[in-house]
Amino acid sequence: MACWVQMVFLLVNIITSAVQGRVEKELSPECREFLYMRTPPTGLEHHSLRYICQCYYKKPRYVTLYNIVDHIPVYSAYTFKRSDGEKCVDVPWMYEPQLSMSSHTDEMQPFPHDYMHLNFEDTQAVLDDYTNAIFYERGTLNPDTHQDKPDDKASTYTLTNVVPVVPDFNNKVWNKQEHVIRQRLNNYCHRTAYIVTGIITSGKMIRRQNTNRIVVPTYLWSAYCCVDYDHSAPYHELYKFPSFAHYGLNDENSEVVEISVQKLKDFLQKTSFVGQNFQIFVGDCVPAASSRTE
Repeated sequence: MACWVQMVFLLVNIITSAVQGRVEKELSPECREFLYMRTPPTGLEHHSLRYICQCYYKKPRYVTLYNIVDHIPVYSAYTFKRSDGEKCVDVPWMYEPQLSMSSHTDEMQPFPHDYMHLNFEDTQAVLDDYTNAIFYERGTLNPDTHQDKPDDKASTYTLTNVVPVVPDFNNKVWNKQEHVIRQRLNNYCHRTAYIVTGIITSGKMIRRQNTNRIVVPTYLWSAYCCVDYDHSAPYHELYKFPSFAHYGLNDENSEVVEISVQKLKDFLQKTSFVGQNFQIFVGDCVPAASSRTE
């Protein structure tokens, strides 16, 4: 089954005219593999949001909820792959043809040389949007260091998985926390770990040619869920299972705050547009009583 972009909460007449290709009300079974209990986060409802099943080399890699007005991902959801933390090199930045009205492919593609004014620029960020954004750099929500195989790593280099991040925060704080999570899950998660990494915005924009192009995140946040973990782990790690979360202010003087998934959910409900039914993981990733007993 091919991958696709899914419209979220739009009227039928808008759905049929906005994006060429397959538009469905439900994510494909292949794409649901990246979500705990095969269920995306709830409580995110806006007419400008699209689900993207991020595909690379004919294979789904992860799921992104993308805002085609703000030109930024709201979150990327992926399965963690046990990794040595090596970064991918020599991978060209890509765009998402599924957001184009004239797309003939469901797979992310490298930017063509003369891409300006092509129709996909209206619905997503392009390289020139970041060229003069001197106070920000491209930060990936699904980082290549949380993937293992070369193709999975390469698939993270699409601008639909990228948000503008303050360089000092990205390199000294957020990337460091990504490595903390990588080591924790490498060491103590036995099977699949599901991760959702997203943003909170407040309206600040990156502009190009006097036009608003990309919303700048105020906060970045992330949460993981691993129900099959090492119960003999040291306590300072054990209490962070089966789930835990963190967030940080997108600022050069910021630090990461580690909290429970429930407390992150409360924080997001107070500081962002998510609804009262917002939930990152089904049941906050608390396994059934029978599973805990086993």
